[in-house]
Amino acid sequence: MNSLFDKDTWQEIFGSISQNKIRTVITIIGVLWGIFLYIVLSGLAKGVDNGFEKQFERISSNSLFIWSQNTSIPYAGFKTSRNWDLKLSDVDELKKNIPEIQYIAPRIQRGNFGSSGANVVKGTRSGTFNIYGDFPILTTISTKDIYEGGRFINELDIKQSRKVCVIGERTQKELFKDNINPIGNFIKINNIYFKVIGIHKYRDEGGGSFDDDGDIHVPFSTFKRIYNTGDYVGFLLIAGFDDVDIIAVEKKIRTQLKKIHKIHPDDKQAIGGFNLGALFTRITSFAKGMSFLSLIIGIATILAGVIGIGNILLISVKERTKEIGIRRAIGASPNHIRKQIILESVFLTIIAGVIGIILGAFVLYIINIATEGSEIPFTNATVPISFILGALFLMVGLGTLIGFIPAEKAISIKPIEALRLSLIHI
Repeated sequence: MNSLFDKDTWQEIFGSISQNKIRTVITIIGVLWGIFLYIVLSGLAKGVDNGFEKQFERISSNSLFIWSQNTSIPYAGFKTSRNWDLKLSDVDELKKNIPEIQYIAPRIQRGNFGSSGANVVKGTRSGTFNIYGDFPILTTISTKDIYEGGRFINELDIKQSRKVCVIGERTQKELFKDNINPIGNFIKINNIYFKVIGIHKYRDEGGGSFDDDGDIHVPFSTFKRIYNTGDYVGFLLIAGFDDVDIIAVEKKIRTQLKKIHKIHPDDKQAIGGFNLGALFTRITSFAKGMSFLSLIIGIATILAGVIGIGNILLISVKERTKEIGIRRAIGASPNHIRKQIILESVFLTIIAGVIGIILGAFVLYIINIATEGSEIPFTNATVPISFILGALFLMVGLGTLIGFIPAEKAISIKPIEALRLSLIHI
């Protein structure tokens, strides 16, 4: 321990390092490259993970969308290409037969899936927007941020089939002047007056959402009356419990719907769907795999670099045979020589590690700036301090171990042999 703070020891270490600066720099680069790769790759994996989590934060990560499509196989007396529809009654049947389902939000729409939107008028201003018939349960699965002073559809709106609506940010900008608060005002949707009760903030929900910044939400029951849709449902937004396999749940849903609507069990076309939970799982697995890969690559590169330090020190010891022999002859103990060589190895490793960490952090900083505000699902590429310290401690540990090899080589030099070699060269 005393040699760690011994001035002469460090002078000897710096003297040894400075004798061949180019070799020392190359050695440091070889080691820092490992921790640099580890930090950058781990940070990129975390950035991808954070990016998709941000996109999915407004919607349940264990959810899926289901809608009806034309059949592709004749069945039960029905011909192929039969057009069938989801019904409100399907909701109760699914919840009764599939206990893994936590929530179901039936939705109906105009202006999506190839249908024409609703004509909306406010005074002299007008436009065509998507209109959705929704239940309050929608906000439990897919969060809707409503500006202060407003609200989303509630149960009383459904029961009384109220003519109320929640408009999007773009709808507000196109229909209302900047100095007018839309809340409490009326707009005409297909010549029917609706009272604006809220304005929802638009959030990109990671490709799993069908929503738009111009969407208008009205009570499902009101939509049904206006458009005379009966029990027709456009699509179902379904959320499973957090601990269930959403892929298995989707299979059960498809099987149950085929049974209800007399669709061939092998008909893969009749039911359309988008499994957001499966997508989220794949993304999470990718991020974890990338993190693991970065760990393997980092350790392998660090190990290669540290081995390089060992080789450099072996060369250094060989070149310093005369010096070490003379020091041994004038009283330097083997333990002192050993500590010096090991400290030299650890010192080079720490320097390389710190530089690699700084460079890796700088690259991640640049990447974060470059991707800020972009549409790329990438956010806050960082590496936990514990991971960085763990990698640094690993480097120091490896540097210490690898330092023993040249250290033992150094103390094996006998003073008399070193002096004899020096006399020969004279």
